[in-house]
Amino acid sequence: MKVRFWGVRGSIPSPGPQTDKYGGNTACIEIRVGAEERIVIVDAGSGIRALGNHLIANDLPKGPIVADIFLSHTHWDHIMGYPFFLPIYFPGSKLRVYGPVSFEDDPLEEVVGGQMKYRYFPVNLGELASDIEYVRLKEDPHIDMGRGLRLATKILNHPITSLGYRFEYDGKVVCTCYDTEPFRNLFVTDPEDPMYDEAIAQEGEEVAIEQNQALEQFFAGADLLIYDAQYLEEEYAARVNWGHTSMEYAIAAANRAGVKKLAMFHHDPDRTDDQLDELEEKFGTKGENGQTQIFFAREGMKLSI
Repeated sequence: MKVRFWGVRGSIPSPGPQTDKYGGNTACIEIRVGAEERIVIVDAGSGIRALGNHLIANDLPKGPIVADIFLSHTHWDHIMGYPFFLPIYFPGSKLRVYGPVSFEDDPLEEVVGGQMKYRYFPVNLGELASDIEYVRLKEDPHIDMGRGLRLATKILNHPITSLGYRFEYDGKVVCTCYDTEPFRNLFVTDPEDPMYDEAIAQEGEEVAIEQNQALEQFFAGADLLIYDAQYLEEEYAARVNWGHTSMEYAIAAANRAGVKKLAMFHHDPDRTDDQLDELEEKFGTKGENGQTQIFFAREGMKLSI
């Protein structure tokens, strides 16, 4: 599998001279699978615009664009680039868009394509020339995508339903696990609080531990784990329940799970290139933070797994 990052930023695009090295576009990852270079895309943040241009210039001359697009969730920074993804306008393009939705009455097509209404955008969803199928996903440990590609999905801890993806092909594993934070006990744990119930507090603690262990099992042994690392631990303390993880926790979890390479991802929009360089120097020195190889994802970065 060949992996290329087209957008690595979280929350909102943040272009400018201070983010030029790592990039200011929001989440989009391209995975080319097998000798046929099957196109798999994870998330349609603003980075998918440049990816679409690349596909039109380099893949369309070989034949119609065929791609699978997996959305981690439907927060705007992860779908905002979809209307600017050129293959959706080309006859012959065949796209499958997979993802979770948070409300039973709203199909994925409406949630994602709802951006393409005249009140927001000059082209309506019904005017697209491509063949697009929308597939709703839930947590599932075994999904056969055909042609040797296997997929597992895992519900993450985010304010809306968010999925992690584990792609397995020819003995190699690429896993995405972002827009998530550690599960924690949601019940009152202070014995002095009048709402405290010892049995419920104990049960909440056990559930949190169980869910965190299940997530580590999900990405255990991955050749590449692309993990949420928006905050430092000191920053996360003031942002609990925002749905993002600290760098320190991401590194510890990856090491516990025997991950080979960890891509720190979903960079805070206010994090400058200089700051990210300093953090990569701090956390990326091999052996000082466990056996997992740690690096900070950058737009344009390519990896072969």
